[in-house]
Amino acid sequence: MRDITYPPVILTAKTLFRVLGIKFQMSGTENIPRKGGAILAANHIGYIDFVFDGFAAQPSKRLVRFMAKKEAFDHRVSGPIMRSLHHISVDRERGEQSYRDAVEYARSGEIVGIFPEATISRSFEIKELKTGAVRMAAEAGVPLIPMVTWGTQLLKTKDHPSDLKGRGKTMALHVGEPLEVTGADPVAETEVLRSAMTALLDKAIAEYPIAPEGQWWAPARHGGLAPTPDEARRLDEEEKAARAAKREQRTQ
Repeated sequence: MRDITYPPVILTAKTLFRVLGIKFQMSGTENIPRKGGAILAANHIGYIDFVFDGFAAQPSKRLVRFMAKKEAFDHRVSGPIMRSLHHISVDRERGEQSYRDAVEYARSGEIVGIFPEATISRSFEIKELKTGAVRMAAEAGVPLIPMVTWGTQLLKTKDHPSDLKGRGKTMALHVGEPLEVTGADPVAETEVLRSAMTALLDKAIAEYPIAPEGQWWAPARHGGLAPTPDEARRLDEEEKAARAAKREQRTQ
């Protein structure tokens, strides 16, 4: 793939990181292969996670092709950028095509970034994962790499004001050892992935420079004030129902 847009976008992001005084805690970045395909499965806690997930591949000099909602590709500003970066459009009504594209990308040697939780975790815990990441890696014959980002929720996430200009924040990027999956039991292998991501999350929280106790952005399990997984699930269901009601009103 020809990457005319990606290098200047990365340079711009790095410059912005310096201007904002963003600090990084990184571990395991050597687990992202310097060549060959892979599926990079990351947690989802904020709207700009992908910016930092891609940064974790920089030590290996790799570019990540993220799977992203079709709406981002349809937008008149972000659409041309997303296509020029060779990201993968995910159309909920044509999910099979998105899946095939991701498999082909990985099979041809690309790093494909995916958020197997599908939506942002309001609890900041690892939610139940979809099996797509495991099935893609198995079908493409590439490693499945677990990853966790921590700190992006301080910039922009659900149910809280954005703070994109806040200075001096720390972003933690922890990459786990590659998992070799067969696809014989996607549910069981997805649970292995979830366990690996949960361990990385616990590491990120334990090593973060701000203790989680009493913080809105930390899981209740760690003494934070975020909704419990059950509470977060209820909020997700209410949000989904509200969206469905709005769509129905528009069609009437």
